[in-house]
Amino acid sequence: MFSATAELTKLAGWAAYDHEEHGLAQRYLIQALRLARAAGDSGLGAEILAAMSHQATYVGRPGDAIDLARAAQISARSAGLAALESECHLAEAHGHAARQDSSLSIASITAAERTFSKAESADPPEWLTYFDGAYMSAKVAHCFRELGDDTRTARFAEQSLDMSDGYLRGRAFNLTLLACARTSEDPLEAVRIGHQALDIAAGLSSRRSYAYLGDLRQRLSPYATMPEIEDFRQQTTRRD
Repeated sequence: MFSATAELTKLAGWAAYDHEEHGLAQRYLIQALRLARAAGDSGLGAEILAAMSHQATYVGRPGDAIDLARAAQISARSAGLAALESECHLAEAHGHAARQDSSLSIASITAAERTFSKAESADPPEWLTYFDGAYMSAKVAHCFRELGDDTRTARFAEQSLDMSDGYLRGRAFNLTLLACARTSEDPLEAVRIGHQALDIAAGLSSRRSYAYLGDLRQRLSPYATMPEIEDFRQQTTRRD
């Protein structure tokens, strides 16, 4: 019962996070962590700590994100879930990237890849089924975006699109990541990809999707004299 309630509370936290209600999201995630600990579920506890790390990076607290990710790694190892430990290494990598520490970020990415290769073929817990190679690629793309490496961001963002059906919000994020990475090389191609993300976001209730699109709009501002680009920028402005 405690584990089931922890999963539902974590979901409420993610929903609040996606709506940019960060104080509420943090309260839900803390409560979810308490419930997971009451259940003695170290794996679910690690998943929740990784979610808290994810949010901390997003709101500009990379130091907290790194600490949370490291705590999550310990809990994941205790649970014997290599795939989950890999996710926690990626959360740490993202925190380091947000601090512009490329060396530590790449070291954490390498640790994530090494750990993921050891993941057992047995079915993971239901709440971990989303974590696969495509999800890993998306997280690595986020790291390289923070580090300003458009070439590697684009490469991993492209790989991330080989994702399972149904994860529309994730696809919108990953398309926007790819579009941002393409902006300086080919702004019209960036807009073409951005329209795909915008079409998906229009059917979602996700403020975070539009925050990603807002980043793309900003990156396109030097090319605003091109009609196709200004039209796209206006569309994203109207939908903010």
